[in-house]
Amino acid sequence: MSRKLVRCTVFFVMELATRKVFFAPIKLQPDGAYMKQVAKILTDLEDGFLHGKRYLIHDRDPLYTTEGFHEILKSSGIEPVKLPARSPDLNCYAERYVKSVKSECLDFLILSSVTQLEYVLEQYCEYYHHERIHQSLGRIIEPKHTIEETAKIVCIERLGGLLKSYHRLAA
Repeated sequence: MSRKLVRCTVFFVMELATRKVFFAPIKLQPDGAYMKQVAKILTDLEDGFLHGKRYLIHDRDPLYTTEGFHEILKSSGIEPVKLPARSPDLNCYAERYVKSVKSECLDFLILSSVTQLEYVLEQYCEYYHHERIHQSLGRIIEPKHTIEETAKIVCIERLGGLLKSYHRLAA
């Protein structure tokens, strides 16, 4: 039995001020219908990631220009901003996030299903939001608990020790 390598498309959105990241459901062959669904998920009035935001900056991938994607965003008060051609520096935070995910995580793993990829990205996202230091944000991370300065330091491992962080135990 022969298996081929499969390329997955992972769509994510990042809030630039906090570096919070949201992943849309992963799709093997994304199309216009998928992008419409992503736009609906992002702009959901109760818990959409873009709720209360004004702009969505994106590159020139044809998926972002599919019929309905921009219309759904605009109807929710979000202005899509298409970057100029060949200008990755204008999307540097997203480009750096992709590089970080690859170099800190995906380069060390062999994944055999979309479910595994979703799990790995979910774990990395938790690590990225709560345990990884962000230098451009003044080395601020969101602690999950209140901590005392004299508490014991413990190591938190994710993905079998691939991602490690050290924290003081909660009071």
